[in-house]
Amino acid sequence: MSVALGLTRPLVVRTTPVGDPGDLFAELPETAPYAWIRHGEGLVAWGEAARVTVPPGPRRFDWARDWLSTIFGEADVDDDVRTPGSGPVAFGSFTFDPDSRGSVLVVPQTILARRDGRAWLTTVGEERLDLVTPLRDPGRIRYGDGSLTAPEWEHAVARAVRRIRSGRLEKTVLARDLTATAERSIDVRLLLTRLARRYPDCYTFSCAGLIGATPELLVRRTGEMIESLVLAGTIPRGTGRADDMARGSALFASAKDRYEHTCAVESVREALSPLCSELKIPEEPELLMLPNVQHLASPVTGRLSAGASVLDVVAAMHPTAAVGGTPTEAALEVIRELEGMDRGGYAGPVGWIDARGDGEWGIALRCAQIDGPRARLFAGCGIMGDSDPASELAEAQAKLRAMQYALEG
Repeated sequence: MSVALGLTRPLVVRTTPVGDPGDLFAELPETAPYAWIRHGEGLVAWGEAARVTVPPGPRRFDWARDWLSTIFGEADVDDDVRTPGSGPVAFGSFTFDPDSRGSVLVVPQTILARRDGRAWLTTVGEERLDLVTPLRDPGRIRYGDGSLTAPEWEHAVARAVRRIRSGRLEKTVLARDLTATAERSIDVRLLLTRLARRYPDCYTFSCAGLIGATPELLVRRTGEMIESLVLAGTIPRGTGRADDMARGSALFASAKDRYEHTCAVESVREALSPLCSELKIPEEPELLMLPNVQHLASPVTGRLSAGASVLDVVAAMHPTAAVGGTPTEAALEVIRELEGMDRGGYAGPVGWIDARGDGEWGIALRCAQIDGPRARLFAGCGIMGDSDPASELAEAQAKLRAMQYALEG
């Protein structure tokens, strides 16, 4: 019998129903927690039964699928729940750039889940009895410039606008990073708790030190059915209800933002059409209002035609125009030329997959990479031919506030 890379014997997996656990984050030990939560439902996990670094390159999703097929296929599974997210589950984070190192898949040792009125516990191997300690505040936070200062980033936006106006491309997305240093080691559980409470409509996630609350669902697969939420076009929240309404109306009326959204929708349509026997995309976007910003949003649904797993759909969709640009290759060239940094997992796919091929994956936005007392925060903006550098900087700063709030409370 073959055994998956890094394992000496097949996994032994047991899933059993449990009573409602209440706050899922309250069950997490401090060490290396994993999470995918929205409106209090989803999965939290800890421990590592198996972990692999996915080799970079254009076929990295194929490599990941093959590794998962082996490790799940050889597992000894006793699953009394039999629902998406039960049985063996892998959490994953893929870098934005396929040539960057750092993509990872992890099968946690313990998974606690709640969904649609049901709750269950999955253990891989012997059950872990990890100590749950009180949440720790990181203390005072000091911020510093990331790869570019604010004026340098505005200059990069201006250069991108010139590239677009020259006809080289229609849109690109430029990201900005910000460093943060705390007095004490940052407790990821505290960040997750704060994000989930403030942004319940987002997907609060944790995987291999990448922590955030993304509003953008790349894909959810449940059997043959898939769902996605396309976000592109953003404006900061106002000072009150009337200001919010005025800003929302301005967002809908903005030719720049509407065209940016159209580019993102079409990139999703192009990626999903070959995989789906049915695909439904609304003709007009709706408004998604979050505590810090408003987005133009288009919910997409479809039916897979040939049993593709959620990871196959992720591979087809990434990078969408919402985080890359249009056309893709030209936009990626501009990103590599002007951003002056490696995004790592920012704007890459993050989520989970089970042995059935079901799962949920988002785009890693409103996030930070945590390493002890240090954090690297990220935000990005869609750049079009009529983008204004100062306005784009203000938008990036509004998006950074999500993780600044998580750090500061």
